[in-house]
Amino acid sequence: MFNIQSRPPIYDPEAVQPMRDELVFCGFEELSTPEKVDEVLSAESNETILVMINSVCGCAAGSARPGVTKALQHNKIPDRFVTVFAGQDRDAVDHLRNNYLGKFPPSSPSVALVKNGEVLYMLHRHNIEGKYPDQIAEELTKVFDETSQRQGPSIPKEQYEKLEHAVACGSKIPLNEN
Repeated sequence: MFNIQSRPPIYDPEAVQPMRDELVFCGFEELSTPEKVDEVLSAESNETILVMINSVCGCAAGSARPGVTKALQHNKIPDRFVTVFAGQDRDAVDHLRNNYLGKFPPSSPSVALVKNGEVLYMLHRHNIEGKYPDQIAEELTKVFDETSQRQGPSIPKEQYEKLEHAVACGSKIPLNEN
């Protein structure tokens, strides 16, 4: 579940849990603290790491999550997939943006492909808005074909078919009362 940090989440953690679960179900590791972000992204490795900044935004995140999870059903996928949640994992998101995605303006949702600390590809919110999940998946699989070697999918097709995508309007999610 959610880790309370120095800054509390903006939205009710229970209300956004389905949006977190959707990615974890498909193999994403949650990086809820700056330390976890560093642990994964500061290491010099030859791994390609897909980083998704998750969001409550219904219009963009409602297409981004299904698009990203569908892309991970491709035959070539990144070595690792991690996620931070904007407005929830606030310290981790700020740390990620400041230390690893600094040359890109803040954007949530967004998707980056990182290797050895270098951003190979960035998909901003403005590139997500107005697109269907299939269009996002198609764009990502092209990037995976060029950059990734791991054999996909991230989870078996039968398991993926059981996935229920979180559908909610961010403006209707209650603010955190704590």
